[in-house]
Amino acid sequence: MSLKCKTLLITGGSRGIGLAIALRAARDGANIAIAAKTSEPHPKLAGTIHTAVEDIVKAGGKGLPIQCDIRDEAQVAAAVAKTVETFGGIDILVNNASALSLTGTMETDMKRYDLMNGINARGTYMLGRHCIPHLRKAANPHILTLSPPLDMKVKWFAPHVAYSMAKYGMSMCTLGWSEEFRKDGIAANSLWPRTAIATAAVNMIGGDDLMRRSRKPEIMADAAYVILTKSSREFTGNFCIDDVVLHEAGVRDFAQYHPAPGMKESDLWVDFFVPDETPALPI
Repeated sequence: MSLKCKTLLITGGSRGIGLAIALRAARDGANIAIAAKTSEPHPKLAGTIHTAVEDIVKAGGKGLPIQCDIRDEAQVAAAVAKTVETFGGIDILVNNASALSLTGTMETDMKRYDLMNGINARGTYMLGRHCIPHLRKAANPHILTLSPPLDMKVKWFAPHVAYSMAKYGMSMCTLGWSEEFRKDGIAANSLWPRTAIATAAVNMIGGDDLMRRSRKPEIMADAAYVILTKSSREFTGNFCIDDVVLHEAGVRDFAQYHPAPGMKESDLWVDFFVPDETPALPI
């Protein structure tokens, strides 16, 4: 199965993992709407919705830049409507936008709490709610949310409960939607990385040292591609780990995703929220 002529709406796709997923789809000739806040160049972060679309076109796809704050329902409704008007429908929703603050309760004020939950849990729910009427009309509709497996262990909550609530809220959308919309043939799955991924967010957390121990965003893009080209009626309700998805698809060379030649898997930094029972590689 190919993503040729499929229409994807990707939130927060002006850089990082969202952009990598867009570029992988563009290589098939997909239509991609990038709904993100960055319209003008940021002094510290590379990429805007406009540069993302330029890259999408260069990769072989069609792009639509949409400035959108996914906390604002009017802007979300307008973004969905613009995507449908431009490309004729929506086949795939990728919930990539997310806010992060790895802080404890007394260090996380309500403004930061509201930001994370407004973007992560509420934004994901709202995008789904506005896209589902269009996904119902698609031939192989998918919702892919970049959120972790639901693993209710205290170690994932105690250090940063507000962030964990926001991320697990996204995963709960996957859990509920996979069954609620099964009869419509809409797949709802989540994808999460085993290791840190070299993005601007990771750079802000751990600087150059953590970036050196992080895989390239292309591993998430390739795993997303595998999921989005599966039958939506047969593959739904799954909480996927990037390298497990790729291994099951036949990939054996994971060094291609390492930040530098000669690195070992043991040198990489294992991400938050990866369940202890996740099979190690080689599987």
